[in-house]
Amino acid sequence: MRAALLATAAAPRIALSGVTRSVEAFFVRHRHRLPWVHATMFVAFLLLLLVPPFMPLPAEQDGALDSYRLFANTVLWGVWFPLVLLSVVFTGRSWCGLFCPMGAASEWANARGLRRAIPAWVKWPGTPIVSFIVVTIWAQTIGARDHVESSAILFGGVMLMAIAIGFVFGRSKRAWCRHMCPIGLLLGVYARLGAVDFRPKRPQAGGDRWTESTACPTMIDLKCKTESRHCIECFRCVNPRAKGGLTLALRHPGKEIEEIGRRNAGLSEVMFLFLGAGVALGGFLWLALDSYQDFRLWTATTAIRNGILWIGESGPSWLMAVYPEEREVFRWVDFLTITTYMAGVMLLIAAGLSATTALAAWLSGRLGGYGDFRRRFVELGYQAAPVAMVSLLLGLGGELFGTLALIGMSADAIRLLKLALFVGGGLWSLHLGQRILAAQGVPAPRSWLPLLAGSGGALLLGAAWYRAILFT
Repeated sequence: MRAALLATAAAPRIALSGVTRSVEAFFVRHRHRLPWVHATMFVAFLLLLLVPPFMPLPAEQDGALDSYRLFANTVLWGVWFPLVLLSVVFTGRSWCGLFCPMGAASEWANARGLRRAIPAWVKWPGTPIVSFIVVTIWAQTIGARDHVESSAILFGGVMLMAIAIGFVFGRSKRAWCRHMCPIGLLLGVYARLGAVDFRPKRPQAGGDRWTESTACPTMIDLKCKTESRHCIECFRCVNPRAKGGLTLALRHPGKEIEEIGRRNAGLSEVMFLFLGAGVALGGFLWLALDSYQDFRLWTATTAIRNGILWIGESGPSWLMAVYPEEREVFRWVDFLTITTYMAGVMLLIAAGLSATTALAAWLSGRLGGYGDFRRRFVELGYQAAPVAMVSLLLGLGGELFGTLALIGMSADAIRLLKLALFVGGGLWSLHLGQRILAAQGVPAPRSWLPLLAGSGGALLLGAAWYRAILFT
């Protein structure tokens, strides 16, 4: 009887193993065709960015299928960005290795470039965080989600930066993807929630390490790989017939964060979770709250009283939205106040999440959790990943819900979907917190107290997002 039960339990694992082997074999067999995929994506990317600015402005009654400008904007902000963000839960950073034209262009430039040593300022863990924050705020000040010209400036600028970094730094590697890409950081951190893992067949101790002496384009020391953040799933390290290298495996979503204590946890990733959730919230609140308008009015009045009249003038279109034909012209006062307001909200949310996580880490130590305070803080910080991801989806990928409305979903159904996403993210965060506390050695009957403290971060974000969830 026992043997029969064990066989029944093993059957799903055998079936999943068969699926992963088939997928692995498919991509290994066809990976020589990936450059053609990258070239196709590059052309499609250019068509979405460079053609719309030359098309006529849409009429008021036009929809996405009536105007190429609206169509391109919907594809970029209402389909591509939110779906790529959500895809990491199912397929990790597959976008980066299989489809991304920026990473492929950067690697192409690297093969023909200067190949200089990667400097310390590029390798600094905070560099992609700064990149993400700057690009996110820049997207707001130029109105990238509303104007196709601004989308071309934003994504075109990032593309040129990726090519430039690839041309100058690294030796046959993707320095841009590893160290500087804002989207790469976003997808990489949340790939830890994903169901896909590439594991060494013969793992060695030592933890994840950075090295250029590897077949991996993002410079992973493949023998010691334990984390998913930098893996772009290009399948170059996979050879089903070899005894070494990596192999594709499936796991339940969130498993890597449940085991974060031995998965190369990093303070920079936790800070990104906190700051990223905050800047996404700031990108929504400056449009929705009267406090922003009060702040803008106060800033303009104070500046004019002190003779700073240039604050009422418009600036360059690459820095702020200047589209008089579309009845939107930002001035320096708008640029300064939007930037300051978003940065302020970001820092307040990050401070709140840090405080609740610090309290949870302190309580964990008092109740028997292992390690020093910093280690417990970093590990427990990862429990915010699901709610932070939902925050990014609501704030930066919010056009997805507009797309759902276009295909017929009612406003009540969309509000219910947003609520379900946030509640689901909160419950998932609670589950991850409980698993992390258990791994730290906190007895289950006593874990409720640090778990309650850690859940304060989810409650904070929920309170901040209630307006977006229930009233938009």
